Amino acid sequence: MLVIMTSILIIYYSQNGSTKKMARLISRGVEAVDGVSSTIRTVSSDINESDAIVEKSDLEKCDGLIIGSPTHFGNMAAPMKKFIDSTTSEWFNGTLINKFAGVFTSTSSMHGGQETTLLSMMLPLIHHGMIIMGVPYSEVRLNSTVSGGTPYGPTHVSNKDKDNISDDEHAICVSFGKRFGEVCKRYKS
Repeated sequence: MLVIMTSILIIYYSQNGSTKKMARLISRGVEAVDGVSSTIRTVSSDINESDAIVEKSDLEKCDGLIIGSPTHFGNMAAPMKKFIDSTTSEWFNGTLINKFAGVFTSTSSMHGGQETTLLSMMLPLIHHGMIIMGVPYSEVRLNSTVSGGTPYGPTHVSNKDKDNISDDEHAICVSFGKRFGEVCKRYKS
C-alpha cells in the first residue's frame, strides 16, 4: 500500500528564542498526526540558529505553510517580511495556491500588537492564494488563557520572561499544529 506523506513547512524568525520554541511546539502537534511530517526552517542566520535557512524549493515541496515572527510595533519582523517580499516568482507561478497557511507570533507585552501582526502576516499569504487556518474556539484554552492565544493563530506573551511559555500557550500551539496537520492530510487525500 502506498503511503502519501503530507508535508508541513514551518518558517520562523526568532530574536530571543520564544518564536523558535513556538515553532517546535506547533511541529509537535503536526507530527502527532499519522502520515504528516513537518520541516522547520528559519529566514535568517543573524542569530546563531541551529535550523537551516528556508529555500524557495521548500515552498514548492510543502502541502501547508505556517509562518511565525516576533511582533515589532504591531507587525512582523523585518527578516520575515524580507523573505516574504522575495517570493514574487512563486506568486507568479502559483506555487502556494490552494495550500493551507497559518501564522503565529510572540510579543514582550500583553498589548504588543499580536493580532495586527498575525493579520499582517496573513495578507501576503492570501495574495499567494493560500487558505488561512486559525484556532477555533473548540480549543477551550482560548477561553481561559491570561497570556497568549488568539483565534487568528497561536501567540505568546513573554513579559520579558523569554523562557516561559505558559501551559495555555503550549496547549494552543500543539492543538493548532495537530489541527493543521489533520486538515492538510484530509485535503491532500
